[in-house]
Amino acid sequence: MSLPFFVYGTLRPGEHNHGLFLRGRTQTEEPGRLAGAVLYDGPGYPYAVEEAGGGPVYGELVTARPEAYDELLTALDRLEEYIPGDPRNLYERVVREVTREADGAAVRAWVYVAAPAVAVRLRARGKLIEQWPS
Repeated sequence: MSLPFFVYGTLRPGEHNHGLFLRGRTQTEEPGRLAGAVLYDGPGYPYAVEEAGGGPVYGELVTARPEAYDELLTALDRLEEYIPGDPRNLYERVVREVTREADGAAVRAWVYVAAPAVAVRLRARGKLIEQWPS
Protein backbone atom coordinates (compact mmCIF):
# COMPACT_ATOMS: atom_id res chain seq x y z
CA MET A 1 0.00 0.00 0.00
CA SER A 2 1.84 3.14 -1.24
CA LEU A 3 0.51 5.88 1.01
CA PRO A 4 2.02 9.26 1.82
CA PHE A 5 3.64 9.75 5.23
CA PHE A 6 2.57 12.30 7.83
CA VAL A 7 5.64 13.64 9.65
CA TYR A 8 5.47 15.88 12.71
CA GLY A 9 8.85 15.84 14.44
CA THR A 10 12.47 15.50 13.39
CA LEU A 11 11.46 14.72 9.78
CA ARG A 12 9.83 18.14 9.21
CA PRO A 13 11.60 20.64 6.94
CA GLY A 14 14.37 22.38 8.86
CA GLU A 15 14.77 19.52 11.35
CA HIS A 16 17.87 17.31 11.33
CA ASN A 17 16.31 14.10 9.97
CA HIS A 18 14.58 15.82 7.05
CA GLY A 19 17.76 16.10 5.00
CA LEU A 20 19.04 12.69 6.07
CA PHE A 21 15.91 10.73 5.16
CA LEU A 22 13.64 12.75 2.86
CA ARG A 23 15.87 14.88 0.63
CA GLY A 24 15.74 13.55 -2.92
CA ARG A 25 13.13 10.90 -2.10
CA THR A 26 9.96 13.02 -2.09
CA GLN A 27 7.59 14.12 -4.81
CA THR A 28 5.61 16.57 -2.64
CA GLU A 29 5.67 17.90 0.91
CA GLU A 30 2.70 19.92 2.07
CA PRO A 31 1.31 21.11 5.40
CA GLY A 32 -1.25 18.89 7.05
CA ARG A 33 -2.86 18.14 10.39
CA LEU A 34 -3.82 15.01 12.27
CA ALA A 35 -6.95 15.17 14.41
CA GLY A 36 -7.46 12.86 17.37
CA ALA A 37 -3.89 13.04 18.61
CA VAL A 38 -1.70 15.22 20.81
CA LEU A 39 2.06 15.70 20.75
CA TYR A 40 4.31 14.81 23.70
CA ASP A 41 7.95 15.60 24.29
CA GLY A 42 9.08 12.03 24.76
CA PRO A 43 12.45 10.56 25.55
CA GLY A 44 14.57 11.74 22.64
CA TYR A 45 11.80 12.50 20.14
CA PRO A 46 8.31 13.91 19.91
CA TYR A 47 5.50 11.36 20.02
CA ALA A 48 1.99 11.67 18.62
CA VAL A 49 -0.35 10.02 21.11
CA GLU A 50 -3.82 9.15 19.90
CA GLU A 51 -6.50 10.79 22.00
CA ALA A 52 -10.16 11.10 21.07
CA GLY A 53 -10.98 14.76 20.55
CA GLY A 54 -7.31 15.75 20.83
CA GLY A 55 -5.19 17.87 18.59
CA PRO A 56 -4.66 18.56 15.94
CA VAL A 57 -1.00 17.67 15.51
CA TYR A 58 0.54 19.80 12.75
CA GLY A 59 3.11 18.46 10.35
CA GLU A 60 3.79 17.68 6.71
CA LEU A 61 2.15 15.22 4.38
CA VAL A 62 5.03 13.72 2.40
CA THR A 63 4.52 11.83 -0.84
CA ALA A 64 7.52 9.74 -1.84
CA ARG A 65 8.77 9.55 -5.40
CA PRO A 66 7.43 6.21 -6.71
CA GLU A 67 10.89 4.80 -7.39
CA ALA A 68 12.02 5.73 -3.85
CA TYR A 69 8.93 4.53 -1.94
CA ASP A 70 10.12 1.11 -0.76
CA GLU A 71 13.53 2.44 0.22
CA LEU A 72 11.97 5.35 2.12
CA LEU A 73 9.48 3.10 3.94
CA THR A 74 12.33 0.84 5.07
CA ALA A 75 14.48 3.82 6.13
CA LEU A 76 11.66 5.41 8.15
CA ASP A 77 10.78 2.11 9.84
CA ARG A 78 14.45 1.78 10.80
CA LEU A 79 14.61 5.39 12.06
CA GLU A 80 11.51 4.89 14.21
CA GLU A 81 12.79 1.46 15.31
CA TYR A 82 9.50 0.01 14.12
CA ILE A 83 9.21 -3.73 13.54
CA PRO A 84 5.68 -4.98 12.77
CA GLY A 85 4.25 -6.85 15.76
CA ASP A 86 7.24 -6.25 18.06
CA PRO A 87 6.00 -5.45 21.60
CA ARG A 88 9.19 -3.42 22.23
CA ASN A 89 8.31 -0.84 19.56
CA LEU A 90 8.38 2.80 20.64
CA TYR A 91 6.20 3.71 17.66
CA GLU A 92 3.54 1.94 15.66
CA ARG A 93 3.05 2.72 11.96
CA VAL A 94 -0.70 3.13 11.39
CA VAL A 95 -2.97 4.40 8.62
CA ARG A 96 -4.88 7.55 9.61
CA GLU A 97 -6.74 10.34 7.85
CA VAL A 98 -4.71 13.53 7.66
CA THR A 99 -6.20 16.83 6.53
CA ARG A 100 -4.29 18.64 3.81
CA GLU A 101 -4.07 22.34 4.78
CA ALA A 102 -4.19 23.64 1.19
CA ASP A 103 -7.67 22.39 0.37
CA GLY A 104 -9.02 20.64 3.49
CA ALA A 105 -9.03 17.26 1.76
CA ALA A 106 -8.76 14.14 3.91
CA VAL A 107 -5.86 11.93 2.83
CA ARG A 108 -5.05 8.44 4.14
CA ALA A 109 -1.42 8.38 5.26
CA TRP A 110 1.08 6.40 7.28
CA VAL A 111 1.64 7.95 10.70
CA TYR A 112 4.11 6.84 13.36
CA VAL A 113 2.25 7.13 16.69
CA ALA A 114 3.40 6.21 20.18
CA ALA A 115 3.15 2.48 20.83
CA PRO A 116 0.55 1.61 23.49
CA ALA A 117 3.01 1.18 26.39
CA VAL A 118 4.78 4.43 25.50
CA ALA A 119 1.44 6.25 25.20
CA VAL A 120 0.43 5.13 28.72
CA ARG A 121 3.71 6.47 30.19
CA LEU A 122 3.44 9.76 28.31
CA ARG A 123 -0.18 10.34 29.35
CA ALA A 124 0.80 9.69 32.99
CA ARG A 125 3.90 11.88 33.21
CA GLY A 126 4.82 13.28 29.80
CA LYS A 127 5.06 16.93 28.77
CA LEU A 128 2.60 18.10 26.12
CA ILE A 129 4.02 20.11 23.22
CA GLU A 130 1.89 23.08 22.23
CA GLN A 131 1.77 23.41 18.44
CA TRP A 132 0.65 26.10 16.09
CA PRO A 133 0.08 25.87 12.34
CA SER A 134 3.13 26.63 10.20
